[in-house]
Amino acid sequence: MGTNAGGREASDDDSAGTIGGTRYAGGCACGAVRFELQGEPAVVGLCHCTKCRKETGSAFLAYADWSRESFTVRGDVREYDGRSFCPVCGSRLFHLSDARAEVMLGALDAAPTGLRPTREGWTVRREHWQQPVPGSEQFLQDTD
Repeated sequence: MGTNAGGREASDDDSAGTIGGTRYAGGCACGAVRFELQGEPAVVGLCHCTKCRKETGSAFLAYADWSRESFTVRGDVREYDGRSFCPVCGSRLFHLSDARAEVMLGALDAAPTGLRPTREGWTVRREHWQQPVPGSEQFLQDTD
């Protein structure tokens, strides 16, 4: 496997979005938790809500959603309020539901990822110094 322009590993037939196509890998800071995602995400976004700000210790959360079937994980994780983290180093990693895997972009190995936010939620809480992502949908509160 090689690495394509987005820093992702790709098979010989780099058919994005299919098993055997684009693959994203990530994990925690200490290496105790590793995960992989097959294909492209359905959604890439930023969230400025209080919960995401507290979770990340930052002004916003950068995330991407894949189908749950596209996600595999190795290692022991713990949860707090539905968010998974490494119990060894404390890295916050993802949120899993029956239907989707929401991954924190900072937990992906490749940087930059080549993924661009298509939506921003809770823009009413966006810091005044941060500009909207050009071309992304803007939601004053939840995106749903």
